[in-house]
Amino acid sequence: MIRLLTPTDAARYRAIRLEALAAHPEAFASTFAREQEKPLAWFAERLTNSDVFGAFIDDEIVGVAGFRRQDGPQTLHKADLWGMYVRQSAGRAGVGRRLVDTVIAHAARHVEKLQLSVMSKNEAALRLYKAAGFVEYGREVKALKQNGRYFDEVLMELFVDGSGK
Repeated sequence: MIRLLTPTDAARYRAIRLEALAAHPEAFASTFAREQEKPLAWFAERLTNSDVFGAFIDDEIVGVAGFRRQDGPQTLHKADLWGMYVRQSAGRAGVGRRLVDTVIAHAARHVEKLQLSVMSKNEAALRLYKAAGFVEYGREVKALKQNGRYFDEVLMELFVDGSGK
């Protein structure tokens, strides 16, 4: 089951978000150290300010993906898919694809274009996003820096309004 998380899910969201940051620090702009210090209210506020979807198996949250509409007056037609993470235990169950499809369907009701960035060496995520229809439109070299190492990001987009471009 996939559903929109609410502030009452803040503790569950915090746990899986911190797990994601600890397991794959190179994949996120934020860090475990930064977010572990945040109070539960900070995570509840994030669930208020962004649409975050949670995937559940037997009432256990096993994946998350966020949707955030851009707020500039000339960028309201775009949104970002962010914070995507699926627990390894659910990795082969199709959870990632269902989360992405849910965010795409949600985006199609609100914007014309959905964008994301993904670490260039994350081949599984790149395959997932390409299979869902995203196309690469650029790369940001040295987008993230962790412990003296740089990571490039692939920038991807999907026109959810059917316009193609």
